[in-house]
Amino acid sequence: MEKVEGRNQTPIAEFILLGFGEVPELQPLLFLLFLVIYLVILSGNLLIVALVVADQHLHTPMYFFLGNLACLETCYTSSVLPRLLASLLTGNRTISVKGCFVQEYFFGVISITENFLLAAMSYDRYLAICNPLRYAALMNGRVCGQLVAGSWISSLLSCTTVNIFLFQLTFCDSNEIDHFFCDFSPIVKLSCDSTQNLQLMEFTFATLCIVVPCLLTLVSYICIITTILKIPSTTGRQKAFSTCSSHLIMVTFFYGTLMAVYVVPTVYTPKVLHKIFSVFYTVLSPMINPVIYCLRNKEVMECLKKAILISVAFRNRHRTNFNIS
Repeated sequence: MEKVEGRNQTPIAEFILLGFGEVPELQPLLFLLFLVIYLVILSGNLLIVALVVADQHLHTPMYFFLGNLACLETCYTSSVLPRLLASLLTGNRTISVKGCFVQEYFFGVISITENFLLAAMSYDRYLAICNPLRYAALMNGRVCGQLVAGSWISSLLSCTTVNIFLFQLTFCDSNEIDHFFCDFSPIVKLSCDSTQNLQLMEFTFATLCIVVPCLLTLVSYICIITTILKIPSTTGRQKAFSTCSSHLIMVTFFYGTLMAVYVVPTVYTPKVLHKIFSVFYTVLSPMINPVIYCLRNKEVMECLKKAILISVAFRNRHRTNFNIS
């Protein structure tokens, strides 16, 4: 009750996202930087989705998961960056309380779905490398669909449960969120109500939805690396290890930054570091993942070259027909 009594009880209707500070000279540079990053994320991930849908050679479980990941990351960044870009361009940092809740909810659903999807992808790779003879039977279309659906359902249930209680909070006194998007912890800190039980619930769900998938992913990759080390061919071993290690590094950084923000108590994390971690998993990870998972992949590059050649041939034929007519 001390929290309630010590604050002005006038409810607020909108929040102010403080973003990356109030240095006017930096705003145009940050706008251009995040605009370029956003365009790269959209083009890279949408290209992967288009290739996976259009090319029959990529209709396999691995690319099914990669296509879903690319789609998720497009939505993931689109829940944060457009609002940030508008704020940097216009200088208007206000967002309604309802709008803030909507952003926080959709961001939470998509990010948790990605956590489970990454675990499913690592399980797929584990079966393909460690149990290749049974891979086709164990990882069929039905299982792939169930894993993706399970990721979405688990995410929706956990986020909806937490947000039902979050939506009931009242806010008064300060309306400044020291972040560049509406996230759970910065919002809760502004509430007039007692939030101890809600924070405990959020911590429990964060542990289940971040730490558990992270451990499953790490165990899968440890088994994969153990199997790779047994490959007799030095060239094959180096190639497989190079691919796996890059995946493992990205997954470790992704889960590590998430845990630093959502699992480690916020009192131990400086606000600046909190924002840096958030930039990594909301911006840098979706930008780098298409390169790590797909564009370094020989099959994807072959499909991309084929698509470009078909496009060029179609354009030349269309131009020839136009000149004749």
